Amino acid sequence: MTFPAVTDLDRLALYIRPSCPYCVRVVDYCKQAEIDLENRNIAQGVHLEALMSGGGKRQVPCLQIIDDQGDAHWMYESLDIIAYLKSLF
Repeated sequence: MTFPAVTDLDRLALYIRPSCPYCVRVVDYCKQAEIDLENRNIAQGVHLEALMSGGGKRQVPCLQIIDDQGDAHWMYESLDIIAYLKSLF
């Protein structure tokens, strides 16, 4: 599956659980690369609901990508998310 390329960080959001080592991997990469993503902790019910209704899975980390048409795409797997961010920034 291919994901849309975006240049605006406002079109990206990272769904995480702070105790998840895979989430920590992505958050640490973002800090090191100075990519300031909005983190959405699924411990907050509203973020879990959005992840479940949009992405269809409870799995984190999950990167929500909003394309040019305003449609949401959901990317799972920490290494895939990091590779995607490396390709953009």
